Amino acid sequence: MKPSRILVTAALPYANGPIHIGHLVEYIQTDIWVRFQKLRGQRCIYICADDTHGTAIMISAKKRGVTEEEFIEAMHVEHQRDFAAFEIEFDHYGSTNSLENRELCEEFWTAVNDAGLVTEKAVEQLYDPIARTPLADRFVRGKCPVCQAEEQYGDHCESCLSTYTPVELIDPRSVLSGAPTELRTHPHKFIQLEKLHDFLEGWTQNEDHLQPEVANYLRGHFLGEAGNPENPRKELMDWDVTRPPEYFGFEIPDFPGNYWYVWFDAPIGYVAATKQWCHQHGEKLENWWRDPATKIHHFIGKDITYFHALFWPGMLKTAGFNLPEKVHIHGFLTVDGTKMSKSKGTFVKASTYLNHLDPAYMRYYYSTKLGARLDDLDLNLDEFVNKVNSDLVGKVVNLASRTARFATDTGLSGMYPEDGGLFATGVEIGDEIAAAYEMCDYNRAMRLIMDLADRANPYVEAQAPWNLRKDPAQADRLQDVCTVALNLFRQIAVYLAPVLPRLARQTGELLSEPIQSWDQAKQPLLGTPVQPFQHMLQRLEKKDVEAMINESKEMEEGPTSTFQDSNAPLQEEPLCEEISFDDVMKVDLRVARVVQAEDVPDARKLLKLTLSLGGDERRTVFAGIKAAADPEQLVGRLVVLAANLAPRKMKFGISEGMILAAGPGGKDVFILGVDDGAQPGQRVH
Repeated sequence: MKPSRILVTAALPYANGPIHIGHLVEYIQTDIWVRFQKLRGQRCIYICADDTHGTAIMISAKKRGVTEEEFIEAMHVEHQRDFAAFEIEFDHYGSTNSLENRELCEEFWTAVNDAGLVTEKAVEQLYDPIARTPLADRFVRGKCPVCQAEEQYGDHCESCLSTYTPVELIDPRSVLSGAPTELRTHPHKFIQLEKLHDFLEGWTQNEDHLQPEVANYLRGHFLGEAGNPENPRKELMDWDVTRPPEYFGFEIPDFPGNYWYVWFDAPIGYVAATKQWCHQHGEKLENWWRDPATKIHHFIGKDITYFHALFWPGMLKTAGFNLPEKVHIHGFLTVDGTKMSKSKGTFVKASTYLNHLDPAYMRYYYSTKLGARLDDLDLNLDEFVNKVNSDLVGKVVNLASRTARFATDTGLSGMYPEDGGLFATGVEIGDEIAAAYEMCDYNRAMRLIMDLADRANPYVEAQAPWNLRKDPAQADRLQDVCTVALNLFRQIAVYLAPVLPRLARQTGELLSEPIQSWDQAKQPLLGTPVQPFQHMLQRLEKKDVEAMINESKEMEEGPTSTFQDSNAPLQEEPLCEEISFDDVMKVDLRVARVVQAEDVPDARKLLKLTLSLGGDERRTVFAGIKAAADPEQLVGRLVVLAANLAPRKMKFGISEGMILAAGPGGKDVFILGVDDGAQPGQRVH
């Protein structure tokens, strides 16, 4: 039985930057599923919004010299423009910085408090001493405490998908300034998810709400199994849902001076955006979020699985809202087998793509890659060109371009001619295609559709309407051949309509009947006029792809400082007199690794460092950094060594060089670091 209503959401894009081709995987995937549902006659709405709160927004607004509200409004316009250009059609696109969202946050907050789920704890929060600001999770990077992967965010690991608190990171540093972080204490409110353990275990494990591999992952890493000694029941961690000032967001009524964390108010934004849509269309929110007849589907990336599979269902259950029928989770995008890269030009903004290429190409290519599982998908640029040209231009549009011009004067035949069962085969396969769409197995759907095109094109080739055109006695036969070919083309266009809505519109215009229903693929179109053929899709040229990549490289910008630096250091220690380039080159600066760091008991300022320059080459250096550095934290760290200084005899031994550092001294000494990837012994230029 069909549900009376389907509500679909995609993860809310963060309003701190433009949409790029990685984002588009999700929004195109969701748009295709929604268009399919509507084509099948379902009452389905697609709701989304900008995620607008947090430290990142504050910093970006400050950088541009505007208020946070002005910044997010500009981004709101840009996001909607790019989505529309890719034919991603939302029924409503809102913002989490809305009155509706504030009101609903208060409603959810009251519910979790009344349920006894909220507790308060003093939290040691990471702080940037250079930027002078508390650090949101996304502004901390370090080594994952679970799998040891480098360069992971402060709240979750993209490698092993573990979640943790920022203070659990190994060697955390600020993304804003690059400085090692400091710990500061502030009261925070937490939601105790463990109290919902039984419910969450049942919801994630006993119904088809998640892909099997996701349900298994949650059971293995977060939930465990009661009575299973190999995977014992695990205690869900309390979830930190508040932030101290300074923070751009909603202040908490019963916790003045503090704000709901962005991950508290962002998913509530799904409900708030629906509420806005309801106001505009005379609908009741309860019918969409509290009526069991409505089925809710979330589409998200695998990096936010924890939030949508545990935290969000727990909040919905507690506040009395509908739980998701399904959370559809997809993998990440790579380009030519590697992570998107600004330096390689493969980190492509949606707007840059649109400067060079037709969005239909991307919609189709992603469809050929997206399956029902959460595997990563790769945009292979050579394959991209070949697949678009072979499938869309060479197989699909080719059916219309080779026949429509011969039927412009006559229109389609009044009765459907014999075609060897081609159209009937398309009708039969339609159910398989529909099932593939329903399961988000677009890859299979595209293969089935292209199989139909592979059957139809030999028919056109064998009938050769261009030859029939030359013989007036074959006029009726020509009309019949064109009627078959154009109906096979139209059947394919109906099946491709969720992926290629513009092609569906063009097909409707060509054959004088708009494509509005999936069932139109079941009956041939007869007796209608055929309009003059207009180009539908041009061939994709490799040079245009290369131009897009090159523009993405040209648009890469280095980081811009958000802060006005003090001139005090230069006033306290003015620049030295000018020297020549040759003088600089006399100093041999080398990358070195600290292999041992020891306190010098009788020295007030010194630590004894043993440095590796690679192989068996070692240097002993006495450095005046005792007040600023913990010896244990130095071991393994890469530093810069002035390696050709004459050895200096000291009271405690011989120092064979000098490591580079900045600062006035005492506790304010900052050792110059070296990015990962550099090797001991390499020269610093």
